[in-house]
Order: sequence, then C-alpha cells, then structure tokens
Amino acid sequence: QVQLVESGGGWVQAGGSRRLSCAASGTIVGIKDMAWYYQSAGKVRELVAVIFAGGGTNYADSVKGRFTISRDLLKNTVYLQMNNLKPEDTGVYYCNADLIPAGGSRRAYWGQGTLVNVSS
Repeated sequence: QVQLVESGGGWVQAGGSRRLSCAASGTIVGIKDMAWYYQSAGKVRELVAVIFAGGGTNYADSVKGRFTISRDLLKNTVYLQMNNLKPEDTGVYYCNADLIPAGGSRRAYWGQGTLVNVSS
C-alpha cells in the first residue's frame, strides 16, 4: 500500500525558514511528478510548486524566489525549502505524487498534510 508521509511543519517567525519533507513508501514501480500544495483556512487547495519527472520545476508566483522544491529519486522523497516565510504562507501543506504502484495503475496520491504556522 502506497503512502505519502509529510514532516517538517511547525511554528516559525516571519522571515524564518522551514524545510518540508514527503516520503513515498510502499512498493512503487515509478514516480512521475511530485508537488506541494497549500491550503489556508476557508480557501481552496492551490499548487505551490511542482517538480517534473525530468527535473524541471514550476512555482506559484507568490513563492518564486523564496521556496525551492527538490527530490531524492533514491529515497522517493520530495522536499520544499521555504525561506523568508510570511504570515500569509500559514496553512496546511500537502504532498502530491503522480506514481505507479506495483500491481496498480498510475494515479495521484496525497499526503495527510503538515501545518506551517508563520507568526508576525
């Protein structure tokens, strides 16, 4: 059974940094794109950053120059380095992976979410 497990959330002061991790576990044939989404209270979930299978990346305008997404192919893990955090970055961050499980079909999986709280 495939699972995505996030870690690294918590409290941080404005201007500080936080690094989120998301590890995919289970029997996985291959992982395509991996991404981080963000959801603040009362709002829809939105894309923060994506790293494609070929290594290219894309970011939401609001985080360009502050956040960096990366991945470790051997560990099936994606990271989100968040610098110069702002109070408006507060929310739950979800990991998403487009992958092929053993004996299954390619589809998107979600982590349980990790809360990042930025105080001013």
